[in-house]
Amino acid sequence: MTTSKDSPERMGIILVDHGSRFPAANDMLHDVAAIFQKISGCAIVEPAHMELAPPSIMQAFDACVRQGVTRVVVHPYFLAPGRHSTTDIPRLVREAAAAHPGVAFHVTPPLGRERKIVEVILQRVQQCAANNYDCENCTCDSCAAVGRTPPAPIPEHNA
Repeated sequence: MTTSKDSPERMGIILVDHGSRFPAANDMLHDVAAIFQKISGCAIVEPAHMELAPPSIMQAFDACVRQGVTRVVVHPYFLAPGRHSTTDIPRLVREAAAAHPGVAFHVTPPLGRERKIVEVILQRVQQCAANNYDCENCTCDSCAAVGRTPPAPIPEHNA
């Protein structure tokens, strides 16, 4: 079902990663969802893991519906359009949506080869070089994100 232009639409966003047996890796998606929510201003943003850890796509979809959404947009937090982002995640979203007739849904493409991603890669390489490749004692945000130092606070976003 699609929402007509005349009716108000309440959108929820689900960010989906693979999921991991390492809790810190799963926690990172929750951080990304919080940052996305703050920057986007979207009131309903839920993290989900495709497998290995909760919340599942079904659980996140249900959480969006409980908050009154009429449309769920799912973003595979993956780099390339591989099997998970093009087949598995869309299938799991369809299965979750089947329990909620009347709620529209859409799965976006993965991150892909965006210039901003390449700029982040360059930044990581430059940070490591500036720290003489001593990541164990590094205080940059990148090393903090993998648990090597305390994480920095989420920066304010100026729209």
